[in-house]
Amino acid sequence: MTSLVLSQLSVYPVKSLGGVTVDRVEVERQGLAGDRRWMVVDAGGDTVTAREVPRMLGVRVSLEADGLVLAADGLDALRVPEPRGLPTTRVSMNRVGSATPAGAPADAWLTEAIGRDVRLVWLDDPGRRSVSPDHGGAPGDTLSLADAGPVHLTTTASLAQLNTWLADEQDHPPLPMERFRPTVVVDGDLEPFVEDTWAGVRIGDVELRFGERCDRCVMTTVDLDVLRTTKEPTRTLARHRREDGKVWFGIRLIPVTTGSIAVGDEVVALG
Repeated sequence: MTSLVLSQLSVYPVKSLGGVTVDRVEVERQGLAGDRRWMVVDAGGDTVTAREVPRMLGVRVSLEADGLVLAADGLDALRVPEPRGLPTTRVSMNRVGSATPAGAPADAWLTEAIGRDVRLVWLDDPGRRSVSPDHGGAPGDTLSLADAGPVHLTTTASLAQLNTWLADEQDHPPLPMERFRPTVVVDGDLEPFVEDTWAGVRIGDVELRFGERCDRCVMTTVDLDVLRTTKEPTRTLARHRREDGKVWFGIRLIPVTTGSIAVGDEVVALG
């Protein structure tokens, strides 16, 4: 196989809000450091995502050593410290049970930013949530507030094929990789969607094993410029990548070892 390279790294500090592109990051057992330690819930503790509220994807997030900063058009930026040591509250997300409220200022800011009464909560210990066996988890595998797997990998070859289909069949402009919210992106001379067949990857010195293919939801259809849902890429993926009643793009990975990875690292596809 020709040389493969890690071409992009992203973390999403708050589930369903904007992501942060980084040059280097630590791979921990539950995923990339800083990825999805926070989430938005309603007054009853149920998770609120951009599937229902596309405006959430327009909220920008930056990481600090002990918290984050929220920003959105028309609002002053708000710094939110990690609420360590404070009482937790009930949340309904599976295999979590409770999380720590970020506090009234964050709740009010987010409520105004997305136009819905919400709360911001923080996962105090990501090691207490497990990866479900239904998603490739084994005993000891842990997970942040991500939906199903610790690390989400896509390839530029697969996106190029999708954009070719979109152009040829729909005269549609190319979609950015950000629509799919991957944490790691691999570049190189690959066949489109060959990642579906990998048993795992080694990025630099860090090994990750295959968990499952990634089924895609309505979030990928949100136009990130206008924050409204569209028909693509679901319509085109349904013609070419439909199986078991779902459409597929990218794979979920589970760390076998931990350590630092960086853009430009060599990627080796395993087995």
